[in-house]
Amino acid sequence: MKVAVFSDVQGNIQAFEQAIAIIDAWQPDLVATAGDLINRGPDNHSCLALFEQRRRQHGWLAVRGNHEAWVSRWSREGARTPQEQAMFAFTDWTCRQLGELAQRLDHWPDHLCFDAPGDRPGCGADLWVHIAHGTLAGNRDGISPRTADESLQDKLPADLALYITGHTHKVHTRRVLGMDIVNVGSVGSPFDDDPRGSLGLFSFYRGRWHTEIRRFDYDREQSTRRFEESGFLDQGGPLAQVIFAEWQQARPLLAHWRHQYEAAVMAGEVDLQWSVDQFLRTEPQHNNNHR
Repeated sequence: MKVAVFSDVQGNIQAFEQAIAIIDAWQPDLVATAGDLINRGPDNHSCLALFEQRRRQHGWLAVRGNHEAWVSRWSREGARTPQEQAMFAFTDWTCRQLGELAQRLDHWPDHLCFDAPGDRPGCGADLWVHIAHGTLAGNRDGISPRTADESLQDKLPADLALYITGHTHKVHTRRVLGMDIVNVGSVGSPFDDDPRGSLGLFSFYRGRWHTEIRRFDYDREQSTRRFEESGFLDQGGPLAQVIFAEWQQARPLLAHWRHQYEAAVMAGEVDLQWSVDQFLRTEPQHNNNHR
């Protein structure tokens, strides 16, 4: 059995199309996204429409990430305060771009679980696979290299062979609690100082699951043009500039901005645009070329 899992496309159609080309060439039996297909990028409608086509024609599966949950909530309720409207103008823009297609996200489950097929005499171990965007604690609870083993005790299902996740935008593998844990990273916006996309290719043979993380190049010049021409930067509000810088530098920046400025912005103590300008001026810049 061959299973391809990708995560965190974030509305980057150039990266998504390259990931699909890799998946098609590999010819897996099952394909799933671990969530965050949309939001934070310029081509959300194209990405979701393409995924829906693959779901209908080839049976691709999805789990809900925090951005699917957030876009679904925003589509129904909108902003609660003027400050929230300004901060999440990029999400409002995403919802307008998606239109009625956003309703598809309401049906995405939080988890997927499946077993290796066929009789496996003598294997002696559970071979179940579980896919989620985060952990059982929620789709914002990611597993990264800094996550302590002991903290995962109550956050993962028991009796698994393989747990596949995303959310952190950082490729990571480890073995703990008798299972392999694989974070497949991000197709469209990695945060590990490597701008190449990533996805996971999982093969079951000789009685166990085997993992390959595939990194890949794609047309980043065209992605840059899409950020600039789609309306994301012009209409996505000040934080769209931080998100674009994250994509350019392949490292997390929005969390740093939130730590420094979010409380003051939400309280109306400082201007959102001023905080973003100040942050981008003072945050060290990284140039991450292909390695």
